[in-house]
Amino acid sequence: MFDIFEKRESQVRSYCRNFPIEFNKAKGAVLTSIDGQEYIDFFAGAGAMNFGHNNEYIKKQIIDYLSQDKIIHALDMYTEAKEKWLNGFTEKIFIPKNLDYKIMCCGATGTNAVEAALKLARKNTKRTNVFAFTGAFHGMTLGSLAMTSDRHSRLGAGLPLNNVTFVPYYNAFKDYTQSLDYLEMILSDDHSGIDLPAAIVLETVQAEGGVNVAPKEWLQGIRKICDKYGILMIIDDIQVGICRTGDFFSWERANIIPDMVVLSKSISGFGLPMAILLVKPEYDIFSPAEHNGTFRGNQLGFVGSLAGIEYYHDHQLDKEVKRKEKIVQDFLERKIMPIDVRLNIRGIGLIWGIDFIKIDAQLSKAVMQKCVENGLIIERAGREDSVVKILPPLTIEDDILLNGLSILENAVKDVLSNPAR
Repeated sequence: MFDIFEKRESQVRSYCRNFPIEFNKAKGAVLTSIDGQEYIDFFAGAGAMNFGHNNEYIKKQIIDYLSQDKIIHALDMYTEAKEKWLNGFTEKIFIPKNLDYKIMCCGATGTNAVEAALKLARKNTKRTNVFAFTGAFHGMTLGSLAMTSDRHSRLGAGLPLNNVTFVPYYNAFKDYTQSLDYLEMILSDDHSGIDLPAAIVLETVQAEGGVNVAPKEWLQGIRKICDKYGILMIIDDIQVGICRTGDFFSWERANIIPDMVVLSKSISGFGLPMAILLVKPEYDIFSPAEHNGTFRGNQLGFVGSLAGIEYYHDHQLDKEVKRKEKIVQDFLERKIMPIDVRLNIRGIGLIWGIDFIKIDAQLSKAVMQKCVENGLIIERAGREDSVVKILPPLTIEDDILLNGLSILENAVKDVLSNPAR
């Protein structure tokens, strides 16, 4: 069945190994295989499908645009689609949230926008070092990979990954304040041996790191440290932005304003390649074309993104996510935590994790496989891939959400009652 993939596609492919299914349709929170089998989607394109597959409102805007022979490729030239998108972003996101950012349209991937942020931080501060956190994932190009902590990803670089100092994330200690104390110590001690960084780069929720939700007080502490030492605060909101945590930006709950914000994945609204960097105006100092790329002006991305922003606004998606958060949390606490007291449940909004590390990290793979067998697409994350990660489209219907959670519950029960399977 998969002969042509085995023969012609590179060995680097990965997700298909966990999901040996040939898909051809998708709608809302359901994927359909070529033989008509339906699967509930708790993966959402690794966070690229927050608005669901083939969202009708967003799809209509894109089809209407295509049907009029509007310009598709324009690099960073002025276009009507970009003008409408910039106005929409300003009126529906920036003004209501009292934010003032310049928007940099980067290459089509999140890691490109991370690279832009790193270059811009170093250009502004004239420093080369940056701080990243244990458990971080920021991308697979060299600058982003240097700030990514997992050993498997880093081995792919083929050369030393430099100019990054890793510091403990909030959960490395029993008390999150110890992480802040460590940062303060290495910055204030003139014998720490660590150079003052251009930036501190972080995820407010480490998704690939195992669904680690930083306390808002810790985020506020990082902001204060950055202000004290003249360090730029860069938040990578690629996977947990665009309302995934219940707010449009994941950092809003902490009442902080980062100096730069990286967005990709669901920013296009429709799963189209798109990445942007939000920059406080005073740090927008690139000269023309100093960071560029052929596909940094995805016109269909602008159309889909504007439609997604309108959908978020008109459907009060933030409130919907917070309502569904309670459904997921209640189910996990009532149905899954009692299965084994060693299970660790954590999450926010519509990103949740079940951590098997205290039992056996490898059981997470068995749970994932059992879910797939029973019609649920779900992935793993974290140290030793011990965390089964719940990441459905934000638009998922309540009944489909509960059906998916029930499949997950039965998989956990089955695997823990038959751990040798």
